[in-house]
Amino acid sequence: MKKTLLLIILISVCGLSQQKDAFQITRLEYNGGSDWYNGQSEEVNLLNFIKANTNIKVNPEYSFVSISSDDIFAHPFLFMTGHGNINFSNEEAQRLRKYLDNGGFLYVDDDYGLDKAFRREIKKVFPNKEMKELPFNYGLYNVFYQFPNGVPKIHKHNGKPPQGFGIFINKRLAVYYTYESNPSDGWDDQSVHNDPQWKRIEALKFGTNLVIWALTQ
Repeated sequence: MKKTLLLIILISVCGLSQQKDAFQITRLEYNGGSDWYNGQSEEVNLLNFIKANTNIKVNPEYSFVSISSDDIFAHPFLFMTGHGNINFSNEEAQRLRKYLDNGGFLYVDDDYGLDKAFRREIKKVFPNKEMKELPFNYGLYNVFYQFPNGVPKIHKHNGKPPQGFGIFINKRLAVYYTYESNPSDGWDDQSVHNDPQWKRIEALKFGTNLVIWALTQ
């Protein structure tokens, strides 16, 4: 019953939140030299998994938008990843802040090497807010699939425990950041990282939770 109600809500929200009639994840292009574009099968595979396992209508195509463009306001779910440096201009930081203040959602996944730059640049967007680690009982971790230990460990990186951090606007999770976890690599084609199938499924299930939470919170 819980899953059925969630899906009904999701279908309604998706229809209202996009001009198109299907949900899509949009990659965020940013400056600084990092490979924001890597793993272009990730969103496509996640959306196809969501399509196969829920009633959510999706558009499983790769899409990207530049942080320097006002077109970001047409995309309710932005995804940001990479391995290196990030540089937001003041104008870009203000644009992203406006996007998030007006209901947009940003998911950031450290693909190993992004952490220092992201923490620095997000302070340009929210100088008076701190990222807070989400407790394991936070709703995102059990909204559809169960993750009793929080964000799953998909790739080893430095061997540290995986962590999920958030920035809230009026109690709404506006920015979600995964560190030492790398779920998005688990969404990639199997041939890219040679992850075992069970780990890829775990990552895809987590991504499903993330989409549902972003659209229904």
